[in-house]
Amino acid sequence: MAELIAYTDGACSGNPGPGGWGVLLRAMEGARIVKERELSGGAAETTNNRMELLAAINALETLERASAITVVTDSAYVKDGITKWIHGWKRNGWKKKGGLKNVDLWQRLDAAQARHDVRWEWVKGHAGHPENERADELARAGMAPFKV
Repeated sequence: MAELIAYTDGACSGNPGPGGWGVLLRAMEGARIVKERELSGGAAETTNNRMELLAAINALETLERASAITVVTDSAYVKDGITKWIHGWKRNGWKKKGGLKNVDLWQRLDAAQARHDVRWEWVKGHAGHPENERADELARAGMAPFKV
């Protein structure tokens, strides 16, 4: 059975401003790429954090059936949010002191993750990681139609 890996990234020009998200989705058998799919999208007025979240959401929502998948992100906000902070937010009715930003996307990510067996990994962004760099290119392509 192939191992699924999603490399995700978000980009924003200004924060807020036009933004994009990108996903490099791979099915691997050992070191061999069996199948590869690229996804991207964007918005005219958004934030970097929203784009990072949408990349992870779209990676999981695009899968047609429940799967074991590793999501690789360069966003500590996404990784820590979904693996650590979300439990307290849910216990507190999706609230936190000072307000919870992007609650709509956190709830969507929580629902998308619930269908799958997800392992989350963080990689340093803009550090020469080829798949992360490709996800960044896809995010910038997703942003392009919205840049003035």
